[in-house]
Amino acid sequence: MRNQSKKLAVVLAGVAAVMLIGQVGSVRTYITEIRDGPGTQNAFDMFKEATGEESLLSAIKDKAAETRIAPVNARVDRVWKAIPGYNGLEIDVEATYRKALSGTWNTKIPYVYRQIEPDIQLKDLGAHPVYRGNANKPMVSFMINVAWGNEFLVPMLDTLDAEKVKATFFLDGSWLSKNAELAKEIQKRGHEISNHAYSHPNMSRLSAERAKLEISKTQDLLHQTLGVENRWFAPPSGDFNQKTVDIAASMGLQTVLWTVDTVDWRKPSPDSIIAKIAKKTEAGSLILMHPTASSAGAMKGMIDSIRAKGLVLGTVSETLSSERVKGNAVE
Repeated sequence: MRNQSKKLAVVLAGVAAVMLIGQVGSVRTYITEIRDGPGTQNAFDMFKEATGEESLLSAIKDKAAETRIAPVNARVDRVWKAIPGYNGLEIDVEATYRKALSGTWNTKIPYVYRQIEPDIQLKDLGAHPVYRGNANKPMVSFMINVAWGNEFLVPMLDTLDAEKVKATFFLDGSWLSKNAELAKEIQKRGHEISNHAYSHPNMSRLSAERAKLEISKTQDLLHQTLGVENRWFAPPSGDFNQKTVDIAASMGLQTVLWTVDTVDWRKPSPDSIIAKIAKKTEAGSLILMHPTASSAGAMKGMIDSIRAKGLVLGTVSETLSSERVKGNAVE
């Protein structure tokens, strides 16, 4: 009788295991992972773990704890000033478990991931200039300041289109007032557009009233002409002081400068620009240029050299956001 009871218990345990396998698409994979992991276990122990306390859900929880990437808070650096944060990444245990239950016998555990926002974001740092993105984020951006150089804009746009790259164009207000159609062409091609003051002044030398007028006139033009609610202010010639940053912040704009300068207004050769970008660009770099023959000729080479480093090109807003990047898309 005792032997018969024992046999019955074994049969029932086997039936229960088979039923669980039918319900949990990733059980085979889970068991294989256990078998191939540290320590070897026999089939009975593996089935016990799959059906007992160390279940599929527990395995997913363990994997989530093991692979979690913590977020990085935004901070103010002594040299680079405001640096944005970077989202962490973790397995969504509940979503992964639900997806696993709907799988088949041969399905691997279909891990579902979610991003974890940092406690401190760029917007929480106060009025500080931004020179670069987070070094953990493999993305860079072209900052193209436009106050002249119309003849080179379309060739640059054509190269950006061909390479499927979006840049951020900072428009001088007086230029925008005379070149609305060209500005609309930039916008039509999907690029980000933002504020470069109105008359290309040295912002640090202006009174508070005049500085605010320079920014607000272009802000109004961007809205009226293009329907743009811009987020960023790029001071002409990189000239600014804390008063400039405070005024821009009071108008809802973050002051942004650059990490790497092509210095294309000096008319360097395209090859020298490409070499400079290849050497100096790193994750988070903001690359300054203008519509010039030098940058137009170097554009394709710059893009190639950046991609050769495993970096993705995005707009300023994308580069300075805390969103994670994977390949050519946000995870």
